[in-house]
Amino acid sequence: MHHTGVANLDRRQLPNQLMPSRRAVASWVLYDLANTIFSMGVVSLYFPMVVLDAVGAGRADRTLGLITALSMSVIFLVSPLLGAMTDRARRRMPFLVVSTLVCVGFTVVLARSGFWVTAVCFVIANMAYQAGLQFYDALLPEVSTEKNRGKIGGIGVGFGYVGSFVAVGISWIVTDNLPLTFTLVGILFLLFALPCFFFVRERGNPYPRPISVGMVRESTRETIRTLRSTQRYPGLLRFLVGRVFYTDAINTVIIVMALYTTNVAVATGLTEAQGKDQASIVMLAAISFAIVGGFVWGIMADRLGPRRTLNYVLCAWMVIFTGAALVGILALPMWTLYAVACSAGFALGGVWAADRPYMLRLAPPDRIGEFYGLYGMVGRFSAITGPLIWAAMGWVTIEQLGLRPAVGQGIALFSLLLLVILSYVILQKVSDTPPSAPAEPDGQRQVVSP
Repeated sequence: MHHTGVANLDRRQLPNQLMPSRRAVASWVLYDLANTIFSMGVVSLYFPMVVLDAVGAGRADRTLGLITALSMSVIFLVSPLLGAMTDRARRRMPFLVVSTLVCVGFTVVLARSGFWVTAVCFVIANMAYQAGLQFYDALLPEVSTEKNRGKIGGIGVGFGYVGSFVAVGISWIVTDNLPLTFTLVGILFLLFALPCFFFVRERGNPYPRPISVGMVRESTRETIRTLRSTQRYPGLLRFLVGRVFYTDAINTVIIVMALYTTNVAVATGLTEAQGKDQASIVMLAAISFAIVGGFVWGIMADRLGPRRTLNYVLCAWMVIFTGAALVGILALPMWTLYAVACSAGFALGGVWAADRPYMLRLAPPDRIGEFYGLYGMVGRFSAITGPLIWAAMGWVTIEQLGLRPAVGQGIALFSLLLLVILSYVILQKVSDTPPSAPAEPDGQRQVVSP
């Protein structure tokens, strides 16, 4: 049995009925905006403030890190299974719909009960959001071709960050009412996601297989076999390992940015309330540059290739982490944090604009769901270890050594810098030239190079 995916075809080779429509592309991009409303509004901004209010500045880093790590631990374990399920199913869209609805449902009830009830709801909502990201990323071949994949992905990243403006704007419209704030985040997430559900047309899986309990064992064996068969997919394992370290650092700084900004502001003489206001403004500045970065890096990924583009992005992050750490340790003025945040925003757009097409270069077209399960799995693993590293550093520097929160967090940022450097070294031997792989042992799959 021999079949190829659209990822292996030039647009000129596609029959008209398979060419992605502009409406489908726009709807796919709009979902990026929708889930960014949740990411910024809940994960990066409002839930950390809930934690800060509940446990205080001294314990906030440790508590937030542990709660986030818990939610990511579960999704880490099930990511390969979810990927295998979508490869077996006729369509991936129903999985995206269900995960989105679960996320929205638990988001709208945040902050309506005690802190620990809110924490449990956050854990579930974040798990559903992360699962949805995996399904969403795997739909990229449905709205792009090999020649414009970086551009389309970059547009998604850049336009998606507009959702961050929406999330921050909610707090300015609805002041001092967290339950209503979370409810609006959930409702807007759903509204902007609806076009993707209705207008992104999948070609469908021509070879669906049953989804059953036995599939768990089979998908686990298949995942292990894939990881072991690195000669079949050159560079796959090294790419995944490298991705663990850079996403470890970058996802962690996204989660703790609001806390760090608040502590830096307090160190400069502002009150905690003024520090929270500064956190929102710093986030908006970073978002503005992330939008530009998504478009710029996406174009670069098409012209230079995802490998070279990601190398440039990681070099930028090395400079950014150094600058961010020095702001807290040396008690530099607030404008220096704005400069770092704008640079971080620009570089952030490049991470996803480069590594999504990078992963597709390494993945055979008939196993995109499974490979994105691995891609998501390492991202989730980093989202466990990153917050745990941050929590541990905060416990040592702030709670045990008694350093000011901004200083302790600055030292923790240097540990994240080391992770980025390590990822850069690991990725240097990974090629982004799509490999030709031999047929699978069962003779049912064959990978064809673009």
